[in-house]
Amino acid sequence: MFHIVTDSSTLYSIQEGQKKGIHVCPLHVNIDGESYRDFEDITSTRLLTLINQKKVPSTSQPSIGDKIDTYNELTKDGEVLDITMADGLSGTYENAMLAKEQCEHPERIHIFNSMTLCGPHRLLVDEAVKMKAEGASLEQVLSMLEKSRESDLSFLIPFDFQFLLRGGRVRQIEAGLGGLLKLIPVMQKQDDGKALVKFTVTRTYTRALKSILEECDKKHIDENYTFFITHAFNDELAFETQKKLKAKYPEAKIIISPLSPTFITQGGPGCIAVQMLKIER
Repeated sequence: MFHIVTDSSTLYSIQEGQKKGIHVCPLHVNIDGESYRDFEDITSTRLLTLINQKKVPSTSQPSIGDKIDTYNELTKDGEVLDITMADGLSGTYENAMLAKEQCEHPERIHIFNSMTLCGPHRLLVDEAVKMKAEGASLEQVLSMLEKSRESDLSFLIPFDFQFLLRGGRVRQIEAGLGGLLKLIPVMQKQDDGKALVKFTVTRTYTRALKSILEECDKKHIDENYTFFITHAFNDELAFETQKKLKAKYPEAKIIISPLSPTFITQGGPGCIAVQMLKIER
C-alpha cells in the first residue's frame, strides 16, 4: 500500500488531486508579504490583475510543516511516494527531503525528483496513479518514473524576461539580450532539470517554433510522445503551436492548458511552454 503525493507543478488543485487519489501540496505565490496557495487562494486572473497594478509576485515551495503533517498522516497505513517538480527550478524537492527526515517514519517515504514540471510532471503522476490502480508495486512505479523522465524535452518562450530574472532562473546577460534587441528568446530546460538555458533567439514566433521542431527531429521525437502546450493568457499562440504540432505529429496526443499562478509568476504574462514526454514502462 502506498500513497502518491505531488505539488501543484502538475497544474492540479487540491480538489482535482483528491478526485484522482493524489495528495497535492500547493506551491505558493507571495505578494506584499502575503502568501497565497496555488489555485486555492489565488487564481491566474487575479494574479494578472495584481501584476497590472505593478505588484511584484514571487514564488515559494510548499511549507515543510505541511509536508511533515501530510507524511505523518499517510505513513500511518502505508508508504509515501512524493513526485516533486524539478530540483533546481524549485526548492520543492529539497524541502521534501528535509521534511522526510523530520517525520515519524522516514523509512516509509520515497521522494522522486521528476526533473521536469507542468505537463510532463502531470503525465508522470497520472501514470503512477494508473499503475497503482492496476496493482503495480512501488518499485515498478519508481522504475517507470526513472525511465520516463529521461525522455522529457521542455522549452519556454517568455515575453517578459524580468520574471525569470527575478526568480533566479536565467542569467542577467540572457535577460538583457531579449529585452534590448526586441528578440524572441527560447529557453530550454537542462536535462537534469536544474536550470533554464538559452536555446535560441529569433525575431519571430514562427521561427522560434521552427527551431523547436528541428530540435525534436534531432532528438527523434515521435508520435508516441504526449505534447503539452501551456500558456499564460496566450490562446492565439497556443492554438498556432497546436496546429504546427498536429501537422507534424498527426497521431500524437497534444494538450493545451493554462498555467497556474505560480508559473505565471515565474514565466511572466504571455509566456508559452512547449513540452513533451514519452512514458516508458
